[in-house]
Amino acid sequence: MSFVITDACINEKAADCVDFCPVDCISEGEDQYFINPDVCIDCGGCESACPVGAIYYEDDLPEDLKIFTEKAREFYTKH
Repeated sequence: MSFVITDACINEKAADCVDFCPVDCISEGEDQYFINPDVCIDCGGCESACPVGAIYYEDDLPEDLKIFTEKAREFYTKH
């Protein structure tokens, strides 16, 4: 499991989460940032640093935001 960046980040991209990530698993995409699920160590630093509340632990994602898990996986498959 990992953390997931969701719709509140789209076109916001405050990037506070990037500075708090100890393993550099957050990358900038075209419209939002993404967390690499294969690198994330589940420390939670990004979640507490996010000024727009866009980051959730994968198990805690509301049903309507689960699409962002796949969006992140697709991003890292391509990059």
